[in-house]
Amino acid sequence: MKKFLVSIMALACGVAAMAQSDYGVNVVYNGDTATVSVGDSAAQYLTVSQQGAHVSIAQGSDLASEITYNLSGSSTDGGFYMSGSYKATIELNGLTLTNSSAVYSGAAVHIQNGKRINVKVITGTENTLVDAASGSQKGCLYVKGHAEFKQQGTLNVVGNVKHAIKAGEYISLKNATLNVTSAVGDGISCNQYFLMESGTINISGTEDDGIQCDLDGDASTGEAVDHEDEDSGNIYIEGGNITVNCAAIAAKGIKAAGDIFISGEPVINVTTSGKGTWDEDDGETKAACGISSDRNIDISGGTLTLTATGSGGKGMKCDSILTISGGDITVSTSGGLYYNDGSNENTNYNGNTDRISSNYYSSPKGIKAGLKTEVSNNSYTYSGGMVISGGKVKVTTSGRNAEGIESKNYLNISGGEIYINAYDDGINSAQDLTITGGYIYSRSSNNDGIDANGNVYLNGGLVYAIGSGGAENAIDANSEEGKKVYVNGGIVIAVGGVENGATYNQPKIQQSSVSSNTWYTVTYGDNSIAFKTPTISTGGGHGGPGGNSSGLVISAPSTPSLATGNNVTDGTSHFEDNCYVGGGSVGIDDVETGQQIVNDPRVFTIDGRYLGTEVPADFRGVYLQNGKKHIKLQ
Repeated sequence: MKKFLVSIMALACGVAAMAQSDYGVNVVYNGDTATVSVGDSAAQYLTVSQQGAHVSIAQGSDLASEITYNLSGSSTDGGFYMSGSYKATIELNGLTLTNSSAVYSGAAVHIQNGKRINVKVITGTENTLVDAASGSQKGCLYVKGHAEFKQQGTLNVVGNVKHAIKAGEYISLKNATLNVTSAVGDGISCNQYFLMESGTINISGTEDDGIQCDLDGDASTGEAVDHEDEDSGNIYIEGGNITVNCAAIAAKGIKAAGDIFISGEPVINVTTSGKGTWDEDDGETKAACGISSDRNIDISGGTLTLTATGSGGKGMKCDSILTISGGDITVSTSGGLYYNDGSNENTNYNGNTDRISSNYYSSPKGIKAGLKTEVSNNSYTYSGGMVISGGKVKVTTSGRNAEGIESKNYLNISGGEIYINAYDDGINSAQDLTITGGYIYSRSSNNDGIDANGNVYLNGGLVYAIGSGGAENAIDANSEEGKKVYVNGGIVIAVGGVENGATYNQPKIQQSSVSSNTWYTVTYGDNSIAFKTPTISTGGGHGGPGGNSSGLVISAPSTPSLATGNNVTDGTSHFEDNCYVGGGSVGIDDVETGQQIVNDPRVFTIDGRYLGTEVPADFRGVYLQNGKKHIKLQ
């Protein structure tokens, strides 16, 4: 009897029951109407209502199996609404649907169901959803539960009231292509966690964040095994392609209330262009950012390109610990310093920020991690930090106060390659900065190349630092509070000098000036490194007409020597061809053996005594003795 009554209701609404016995529902949209076909096995569990091309289906609570809803066709005033308490599958099978009159819901597709919903974007199809211009819907495509996007079709979404795609719980994506062309809120918004295994996401035209993940409850569960019952606010990006363009004020390209994990080989391009704003609730300025986390960011793979052009905009930031162990990261910021005290706004502030509250301004920065919190006058607590052990990082900044890499606590570098051209400090740490490995190029045009408010420990790796000259050093520590630079290992090339009082536990050489745009070669033992200087201005600021800086310091594990010119022929290129490491060097034949002597033969010694780079007039050749090069004279 129950099945018969449901069938009568379906027919009364213009619904034809499918002849086959299954748990499928087909909804075919055609202009101002829709045809709904319900499988025999599903009919007894469903209540179907319909007004024109607006279809509503209520699932009963006693379903025997999951029902699949296949949506296809086209309508300029239609929608699909489904409620229930049992998981379901929604197939988007060549669907073009605009909800104009907000019957049942203003959403184009509204799943008022708190369970797992498979959203299959059928392979080879293109689907477009547009919601009503008015209504209370949270998204053009809304799922109360958790949405799992699958298959290899394309879904285009417009959010006219709030978000384009919204899930009350988690969202996962595999293979499908999601295109958000505009949204009043976020492009994609969810709670619990966001997981992208593969597929493509393109987001533009949002008035808030691109991808945003928040907590569903009041406290985080942290990451769970297989994400079972997880409510972390985390974002996991393991593959696929993401392109986000955000022009909204203080918008974030990718934003997590929890951690952000980027692994595998995803390609992520995020551009933000919005200016900063004053947050009345928090009593401070906020700014746009490419990738932002309220907790940690962990990057072990992928190719990331982050561009911020708005006032105060940042490439990447987190409030706790940023860990980079792999991947290829390129960050560029070009916005000015943003100022707002709640009454006055300046998008290109040039005043001295030392004299105003940090709540009143947002500095454009490349990469920032951690928090420095004032607890009383001139008393602070430090949390979070930054650890870089691998990968490639390139940062370019040009706006006032724009540092390249900044940690509000400690900063440890043990590997990878870092290349920075910054307006303000190239690398800055609010506490100790420790380098034990990797290749680091850090140049500032208006401040220190490398700076720490704590101690600087240089224990390994290759560090090429360039300060702006004058009072700004290549490498600087907070000597005013008794902090120092400790050079314990590795190779250090400092154009602009090192903080006075530095401790060297390995050999160094120093000279008072260095030429602009010139190749030099450093030799220590059997090793050689060639580096090119940038344009240098006397007394402060690179980028001028050229000249001499305030000095050059080189330190190496064994006594280094310096020659003009690039004498490394087979070395490995670093820092965009501004440095070559290892390999052979220009050879000079040994007149006695006929063998070529390599490893910087332009630096000469007699019995170990350094002669410089000039070849003596009576020079006849070079010979090796006890592992050292010597010259033979006439």
